[in-house]
Amino acid sequence: MPNITKSTEKTFYALALVRISLGFIFLWAFLDKLFGLGFATCRDAQTDAINSMCSRAWAEGGSPTTGFLNNAVQGPFSDLYHNLAGVALVDWLFMGGLLVVGVGLLLGIWVRVAAVIGAIMLFLMWTALLWPENNPFMDDHLVYVFALAAVYFGDTNQKWGLRAWWSQTGLVKVLPLLK
Repeated sequence: MPNITKSTEKTFYALALVRISLGFIFLWAFLDKLFGLGFATCRDAQTDAINSMCSRAWAEGGSPTTGFLNNAVQGPFSDLYHNLAGVALVDWLFMGGLLVVGVGLLLGIWVRVAAVIGAIMLFLMWTALLWPENNPFMDDHLVYVFALAAVYFGDTNQKWGLRAWWSQTGLVKVLPLLK
């Protein structure tokens, strides 16, 4: 193992905070869309009241992609994204991605896979919102992509995660990609 200075060691703790924070963002999005917890899903636009488990919650038969893809999408790819709204396969891929990325980043397991999947999801969301309102091209989706790249490359010296234990499991020994 290379010589790690105290400054470098602190960097890995900062990366752990970034990893855990992004994991919470993804996992919360999954839970909100699944149960309609009232943040992006099941909040009344006029009264701001939360109606958990409303008809828009995935667990109640709603589509987790319909609201965003029908209402928020703009720019050169809007027709493509509008056609994907409410498609069952897209809903399952989206929710599966949110769950895999959220759990992986929070726990520090399958971090590299989670970082790649999360970066792809965020990049696609960026293309769905072209062009950003406050900048010619940069928005929070791209910043998160770059943060996930840092987490990806810093994973071998991970702090506050289960990587050491996870790396020794039989599943990872059979499928090292999940390390």
